[in-house]
Amino acid sequence: MGEAASLAPAPAPAKTYYDGCPGCAIDRRKESSTGIPYRELSFVGITTFVSSLPITSLFPFLYFMIQDLHVAQREEDIGFYAGFLGASYMVGRAFASIFWGMVADRIGRKPVIAFSILSTLTASKFVGMNNKLWVNTAWGLGLIIGPAIGGYLAQPAKQYPHIFDDKSTFGRFPYLLPCLCISTLATLALICCIWLPETLHKHTNLEKVVETAEPSTAQEHTESPKKSLLKNWPLMSSIITYSVFSLHDTAYSEIFSLWTVSDRKYGGLSFSSKDVGQVLTVAGACLLVYQLFVYRWLDKILGTINSTRIASALSIPIIAAYPFMTHLSGIRLGVVLYIAAMFKSSLAITRVSGTSLLQNNVVPQGQRGAANGIATTFMSLFKSVAPAGAGIIFSWAQKRQHAAFFPGDQMVFLLLNLTEMLGLLLTFKPFLAVPEHYK
Repeated sequence: MGEAASLAPAPAPAKTYYDGCPGCAIDRRKESSTGIPYRELSFVGITTFVSSLPITSLFPFLYFMIQDLHVAQREEDIGFYAGFLGASYMVGRAFASIFWGMVADRIGRKPVIAFSILSTLTASKFVGMNNKLWVNTAWGLGLIIGPAIGGYLAQPAKQYPHIFDDKSTFGRFPYLLPCLCISTLATLALICCIWLPETLHKHTNLEKVVETAEPSTAQEHTESPKKSLLKNWPLMSSIITYSVFSLHDTAYSEIFSLWTVSDRKYGGLSFSSKDVGQVLTVAGACLLVYQLFVYRWLDKILGTINSTRIASALSIPIIAAYPFMTHLSGIRLGVVLYIAAMFKSSLAITRVSGTSLLQNNVVPQGQRGAANGIATTFMSLFKSVAPAGAGIIFSWAQKRQHAAFFPGDQMVFLLLNLTEMLGLLLTFKPFLAVPEHYK
């Protein structure tokens, strides 16, 4: 009898909910729902999409914007100034990220998201009406619509002279139209924030409701002791690795845009802003398909760590091939460039997704806002160095077209690959501390 009693299953633990707590309400909804929350995901997706537009719409016309501002004395110096402009909004983000992460842990994720979108809405219009070099603090990572907006709507008086006159508002402010488009989309996203779910748990002065849950799903909503995030090496090692990859990706985006539009006599491809926008848009569309239908399957088979390492290793030969594309032209150049850009964007998001998953799984839910704030600060610091460094190196490389050692843009892409190799090395022990469930 005693042995039978000892083998009897333990009673299901009680799960504690709090009436009026938005986080508990979300947990209850997840417990009772078996499908995918498409409604909530759509609103989160809209807000994320809009926050990604400012920077990605800028890349297709950044070179021409610096050229129109007449701040570069020589054509070879345009990359230098473009790099510092690209770095400026990363600096602003670096100073604000930890603060807003802590605010999100205190008052909730929803109001912080709404405020950031309101800032995007306001700042975008001032960027487009500017005809002097200034610091733009908006940032994002939109890879589909952003390049199309920047490529097709910038300089409308030049691209569509039968619609826009040189003396019109859009003729005097050639970069206003894409910025107004972004502001309009940001307004719609701000409205969508009304339906965003709040996931932060707020238990102060609320009445407990105890429910019995299945052992496999039970989870106590008790406050666990919070240790310093800076002493959490699994978190910090993944953040540093993530930041190195972010440095590479930002430098790549800056260099790709400058390289494609620069003159062939300097090792570029002589593309227009519309051409660059098309390439980035197609690469972004490929990325969307990859994320929706391929990445989850790949991550399940290879695992988060292995997929990150493989993606990093495969990026190296693609980067190495770019400077030799200047020997191609016409349809051959288009096919090779589009394929390379699509593969590169898919491999990049594999690395970013992998390191992001590692970060979110080594901290408790109540510290994820602060952890993401630290991650964003590190990433922004690295990304603020990337465009400035890439612009300086690109400008320097264009002046050494006949050097014996990696002439011209070959040096630029070599340095990109060295950064990629560093990130790949950081994904191995003893640097990266991998959580037990990933081993």
